Order: sequence, then structure tokens, then C-alpha cells
Amino acid sequence: QVQLVESGGGLVQAGGSLRLSCAASGRTLSNYVMAWFRQAPGKERDFVAAISRYGGISYADSVKGRFTISRDNAKNTVYLQMNSLKPEDTAVYYCAATAYSGSGYWARTDFYNYWGQGTQVTVSS
Repeated sequence: QVQLVESGGGLVQAGGSLRLSCAASGRTLSNYVMAWFRQAPGKERDFVAAISRYGGISYADSVKGRFTISRDNAKNTVYLQMNSLKPEDTAVYYCAATAYSGSGYWARTDFYNYWGQGTQVTVSS
């Protein structure tokens, strides 16, 4: 069993930056694909970014060039550095993990076995 706890959310002005962290316990993350999703009020949970156990990375088009996903296996933690934030980035951000492989499925919520409780990110205009 893997427990995921996100932190780092908050209120920031447009153009600002935040770094989200996802700390895992219960299992080592090194063998898992890790991802970030986000969900705005009244909308579906959308893919943001994913990183494989080998360091392969994928981003949603809406965040390319602004967000960076990284992992520190020694700390069992995954990060999401968010720069040039926009009001449309406002959402609850969730960390997710899966032991399955297959980069073609990274953007699907049903690909992931474990989810954190989410952290709120609010970007004011």
C-alpha cells in the first residue's frame, strides 16, 4: 500500500510560482510511475504531468514550458514546479502513483492505483 501526501499549494498572483511536493510512504517510489492531475470546480480531473521510473516525462499541452515534474527517489518524493501561473491553473492538484508501465496510458486517471488527498492552488488575476 502506498500513501501519498501533497503539500505546497496556496494562493499566488498570476505570473507567480509554486512548488508542489508529494511525499510517499508505505513503498519506495522508485518503481512507480508518478503523476500530477488537477481538478477545477465542476470539471473533470485532468492530466498535468507524469514521470516514469526511468525519468521519462510527459506534460499536458496547457502546462508545457511552464511546469516541471521531477522526482527524488532517495526522499520518496515527487515535485511539480509551477512557473508563470495563470488564473486557469486554479484547481485542486492531486498526486498519483501506479506500478504499471505503458506511457500511452499516463494521462488516464484509471491507470493509477494510488491518489493523494489533493492540495488547493489558487491563482489570482
